[in-house]
Formats: sequence, C-alpha cells, structure tokens
Amino acid sequence: MWIRLKRTLLLAAMLGVGVTAVDATQAAEKKTTKSVAHKHKAKSTVAHSKSAALSRHGKPAHLAKKKSASMVASASSSAWKETQDLAVRSGSALVVDQAAGDAIFHKNASAVMPIASITKLMTAMVVLDSAPNLQAHLTIAEDDVDTLRGSRSRLHVGSVMSREVALLLALMSSENRAAHALARNYPGGMPAFIAEMNLKAQALGMRDTHFEDPTGLTSSNVSTANDLVKMVVAAYRYPLIREFTTTSEATVDVAGRELAYRNTNPLVKSAAWDVGLSKTGYIHEAGKCLVMQARVADKPVVIVLLDSAGKQTRVGDANRIKRWMESTHAARKVPTHAALLAENVRPPS
Repeated sequence: MWIRLKRTLLLAAMLGVGVTAVDATQAAEKKTTKSVAHKHKAKSTVAHSKSAALSRHGKPAHLAKKKSASMVASASSSAWKETQDLAVRSGSALVVDQAAGDAIFHKNASAVMPIASITKLMTAMVVLDSAPNLQAHLTIAEDDVDTLRGSRSRLHVGSVMSREVALLLALMSSENRAAHALARNYPGGMPAFIAEMNLKAQALGMRDTHFEDPTGLTSSNVSTANDLVKMVVAAYRYPLIREFTTTSEATVDVAGRELAYRNTNPLVKSAAWDVGLSKTGYIHEAGKCLVMQARVADKPVVIVLLDSAGKQTRVGDANRIKRWMESTHAARKVPTHAALLAENVRPPS
C-alpha cells in the first residue's frame, strides 16, 4: 500500500498537480454535475390566492468545466454563493441569467399569485402586436374609470391623447385609465383584447397565467415568477417597451394641460443600476411587485419580485440581489489555493 501511495505522489509531483487540488476539483465537479442534473418538474395549478402550490423551481446556475486556473477556482466552489447568504424578503422571487436561461436564485418561483400592474407589460405587447397608429388620438371615457378600487387619475374623462402617450403613461407611471383606454380601443373591443392577452400568454408558455383585465386592478390576473420571466424576456424584444419602461420622468400635454409623470421604479434613474426594462405593481392582494431586466455583475439578468410587504421591500430586495451577485462575481475572480496548485503556481504568502 505504501509503495502504491508513493508512486501516486511521485506521479502527481511529476505532473505538477497537488493531490489535494485534484481531489477537490473532482469532488466539486461531481457535486456540480449532480446539482445541474437535479430539476423539479412538478406542475402548479392556477389559483386565485397566495397559498397555491410551490412545486416548480427554475434551473440551477450554469457551471463551466474548463480547467484553467479561474475555472478550477469556480469548480472548487459553486458558481454562486449558497443562497442562504441572500436574504430576500419578497414572498416569491426569481433571478435568471437571460443569456443562458438558468436560475441564479429562486424562492417560491412556482407560487401562483396576483400580479397587479405587472399586467401592463402584456397589455403593451398586445397593443403593439396589432401594429396600431401610435399617433391616433384616444379619449378617456367613463368606462376607463376604476370603479373596483377607486384609484385616482389625473386623466379626466374627456381627456384626449395619442396612443403613444397613453402607452408611455401606462408603462412608465402605471396609469390605469390610459391602459384601459388602450385595450378598449383595440379591434374587437375589450373582450377581444382580453382573449388576445391569454392567447399570447399560452404562446409564450405561461401555463400558470390568466388575465381578466388590462390594468391589473383585479386580483384575478395571476401568474408565477417562472411565467413572468418569460413575459419579461418577450417584452424586452420590443424597443418601445424598453424605452418607455425605463423613462425616469416625462411631461405630457393632455387637453392643454402640462402633466408631469415619474417612473414608479426609482432604480431606473439610479447610477448604480443598468436597467433595460422595468415594471412595478401593487394591489392589496398582490403586495408590492417588481420585474426588471438589468445588467448585474457583467451579466444580463431578469429579476422578478412578488408579494413584497412594505414600501421599500421590493427595491431593497433588488439591491440585495445586486450586491450578492457582485460580491460573488468578485470572489470568483480570485484564484483559490487549490486552483493555484493545479496550475503549479506558488500562492501568495
């Protein structure tokens, strides 16, 4: 036995590879392969409450297996820090690598719950899919007034604006009357519009999503974080949606009145963030919601945060996710002791 061990040690020395480093790398790669192979495939059922099934999860983070010093460093630990290092307070959350489609973080991602004004991303896509005249005028009617929750609006009945302005206000400042007017003026009217919203959801593979109105004021508009990632990725393909959802503020002329509006997501004007698409939402049943496409730690990601309690929780969660990803990314750039041994490099003293 001693002779075999001595030969093994001698061979390792000749190859310039420490036995400990090889063992650590092989163990890490075995753990990585097992992690990547493990997927949850249970289906959740559409429900109208927050206690729906929590069975489906996103894919685990993608891990490369090249054996350069940096890649061995990655193999010696998981691609991202253990998720217990990230305290997300939202009831449901999902962070997905937009390029690879892999989940970086997930929490109750298959929970079916109301999505409030996140709905307006689907509203905008259905409007734009019909190739409408964006300069055509729309008039706010009595039918556009929110009688369900009595939400306020500075768009008085009789106000006239272009379809483009209505789309801007619906996406940037979540204007409910503007969103309702857009749907009401769709070919075939409101019934045709709602039907098209659900057809598009099915086409995008949003199996646990259902729409009953274009604003999100009803709690019957439900989805999951898993499904909403698909919707955000689809909405990101529309240049006008990207532009309008990330406009920090705008002044519009409505019936001779200059009205100033601001984006409901303060992160779009933060110098620390590179946001490519954004939408917020809130009704009592849904809590505070936020979906974003952004570049974080040199990676394009989609972030979904649902059922956040408190005025700042969704923004706080987004910032916590960003710091967590950036600190992990920075840590991955530093070669580990095992990686340096694998490259036959003397570690710093």
